[in-house]
Amino acid sequence: MMETMALWSLWWVWLCAALALGILELLAPGFIFLGFAIGAGIVGLLLLIPIVVGLPALLTIFAILSLIAWLGLRRLYRAPGGEARVVHDDIND
Repeated sequence: MMETMALWSLWWVWLCAALALGILELLAPGFIFLGFAIGAGIVGLLLLIPIVVGLPALLTIFAILSLIAWLGLRRLYRAPGGEARVVHDDIND
């Protein structure tokens, strides 16, 4: 008899979610969804290892990996000098 697996415990579901979040990042650029996509992709790859993990543990791993990815992207792609560009003169003046 075949055991029913929960949808969140399937590796391909997490990789599909990572792909969907990556596509969503293309539509709304700004590294908003890319950290989540990286986190979901890593969780999907971790589920290829035959381990049994509950939903709370998977969501915790996903949240931690997404935060690490987001912080890494923020550090890698931040503006030079760490500040926003301030324009003092208008082009129409």
